[in-house]
Amino acid sequence: MTSDQLLPSPEEQARFWDLIEAAWTPLGEEIDRTRRALARRIPDEDGDAALISIIDGAVEDFLDNLTEQARALPAAELTGLDRVLERKLHDIDRADIQAVTDGSDDGFLYARGFIVALGRDYYAAVAGDPAMAVLDAECEPMCYFFAHLHHERFGHFPETGSGITRESCSNPTGWPA
Repeated sequence: MTSDQLLPSPEEQARFWDLIEAAWTPLGEEIDRTRRALARRIPDEDGDAALISIIDGAVEDFLDNLTEQARALPAAELTGLDRVLERKLHDIDRADIQAVTDGSDDGFLYARGFIVALGRDYYAAVAGDPAMAVLDAECEPMCYFFAHLHHERFGHFPETGSGITRESCSNPTGWPA
């Protein structure tokens, strides 16, 4: 990391994860149990497809809830949330995670969007053990969620000042030469 990279603050990170959790909460106990199960399962069990199917059925409602929660936020807060999202996506931009999720550059970005969208517990599980990721699970809208809200409200995309990108294969520590 260079000194010109603006990092998300602890407050921005806490707010980010709080919003993610709050967007899942109204979807009920079955969805919450499923997200917890994905974060705590033994990888490659036969039930992975069933768990992913339950989540896939709820993602649109999750995104609607997240939109409702974040739509009226000021530009600075949306920029901060986008900075957190960008950093989270960048930090799991790693060859060892891509080996599990598969996918092209865009497909791997969308897979990382899924990992972030499921919340802090699943994100931490995958970051700590790439085998916790799943094949072919994607959430494309999550990848630029706060940037798109910012654009809708203010007519331009936010400048996060992070000095990084969320695009696949851009994290030099995640892709050894």
